Amino acid sequence: MCALDSGTGGSVGPCPEPGSKMSEQIERDVMAYDVLIVGAGPAGLAAAMRIKQNAPDTEVCVLEKASEVGAHSLAGAVIETGPLDELVPNWRDDPPSICVDATDDEFWMLHKDGARRLPTPPQQNNHGNVIVSLGNMMSWLAPKAEALGVEIYPGFSAAEALFDQAGAVKGVRTPDMGLDRNGQPKDGFTPGIEIHAPVTLFAEGCRGNCSKQLIRHFELNQHSDPQTYGIGLKELWQVPEGQCQPGLIQHSIGWPLDDDTYGGSFVYHLNDNRIALGFVIGLDYADPRLRPFEVFQQFKHHPKIKAMLEGGEIISAGARALVEGGWQSLPKMDMPGAVLLGDGAGTLNVPKIKGIHTAMRSGMIAADHIHAHGKPDGFDAALRASAVGAELKKVRNIRPGFNKGKWIGLLNAGWETITKGASPWTLSNQADWQATRSLEELEGPTPEDAQAYVDRDLPPRDRLASVYYAQTEHDEDQPVHLQVLDTSICIERCTHEYGNPCTRFCPANVYEMVENEAGEQELKINAANCVHCKTCDIKDPYQIINWVVPEGGAGPNYHNL
Repeated sequence: MCALDSGTGGSVGPCPEPGSKMSEQIERDVMAYDVLIVGAGPAGLAAAMRIKQNAPDTEVCVLEKASEVGAHSLAGAVIETGPLDELVPNWRDDPPSICVDATDDEFWMLHKDGARRLPTPPQQNNHGNVIVSLGNMMSWLAPKAEALGVEIYPGFSAAEALFDQAGAVKGVRTPDMGLDRNGQPKDGFTPGIEIHAPVTLFAEGCRGNCSKQLIRHFELNQHSDPQTYGIGLKELWQVPEGQCQPGLIQHSIGWPLDDDTYGGSFVYHLNDNRIALGFVIGLDYADPRLRPFEVFQQFKHHPKIKAMLEGGEIISAGARALVEGGWQSLPKMDMPGAVLLGDGAGTLNVPKIKGIHTAMRSGMIAADHIHAHGKPDGFDAALRASAVGAELKKVRNIRPGFNKGKWIGLLNAGWETITKGASPWTLSNQADWQATRSLEELEGPTPEDAQAYVDRDLPPRDRLASVYYAQTEHDEDQPVHLQVLDTSICIERCTHEYGNPCTRFCPANVYEMVENEAGEQELKINAANCVHCKTCDIKDPYQIINWVVPEGGAGPNYHNL
């Protein structure tokens, strides 16, 4: 059974699964293309544009689950422009609405009351890079793809992958629209459609709905380490004159995290007196009492950071999981009829804190490979042999080096940087949820007590206020897209073993433990709050939360993030 939903006042019915009998009984329209791309992010749009540049007569369809292209896109974001220079050579003549040349880099170690500047790691030298809003960049790039003849359909997500009689991927099915919370048709019900193509490119981003299905179905991760992730939280602020230095890029490590928890901050100074700032925490943290949203808010109250924000106002906010596993966690990226691209595969370069250029490049490599060979077979080898593969392999040991704490991690990072990744070993990754320790294993105070959290007065005051700035929207009378496979575990085990960490790691207050009319504890899911960060799907210690796509167009509506 699904959990209690905030819009129902009672238990909801069984969660409809992709491929259920009801789904199979519906007669669906079918559309066919030469190439189908799921996701209009950096990898998807780059692939679509390169396909049309290589073969203009190719019919290319791109599905995007957001209400408009870019509305779900969230990243830092500082980009290396190489792939963009190739796709749109004259792009600087008409750049995205937020596009600021990087001018200076700073790297800081924060303590509760002070900070010490450290040498900037070579991977974070941003000379020649630009600061952008990823969402704005995607909405700016989409018309350029359409001008080449690419068909882009916002508001249409992929509910499941489809297979032909030989077992190859033949396309996807979009979700049924107009179901109530019990999965039954309402007035105006519209069945999803099937979209078929000889080749499907899955560019869904981190922890994509179909991508995780396909990784499991084809056992694509059979010979790789488990993927690892972080949660990134971001806000955009309008600040008073003189508190912003356009082009300045600042990163920090240290407070308010302890030495055993991987993470750090970014502060990007934009034009027009705007500052984008955020915090990333590795989801391999051990203490289930940690609250990532509150860590970020504490960071904002550090004396060095608060001085930049005082007198300003928050404009928008959001959160998103990001892949951190790197080279050794890459699954096999091709399968019969399809490939995985970008963050859906795990191409983010963690030491650089950049993944847009590698995502775009993966899409371009896929387009060139399909143009040359007419099928996906061999794409995995092509990407691993490319500049993307070389870049990821070179830094493969830096992120897992922090599994033994901050100081060993920094020493290891220095060694890997000096040797340019030539170590004869490859450190391994473990699944993030397996790193979570039970309450009885923990000793000492909570993370906030140990790090001496300070009083807060900067907005937003709580997670619900932050959700407001994400402008997330869902029809509450639709199937709950956060499927908890056995809620009895939440009540009978998780409460005692881990203290219900879903109520802490979710940045949008989706999960709450409440008392029902019988005086018993129940899990309440405020699905309408969800910002699609996917953290619950990743970090749940029992792996019983399954994030699936809601109705098309639902979710956050990020602006300038």
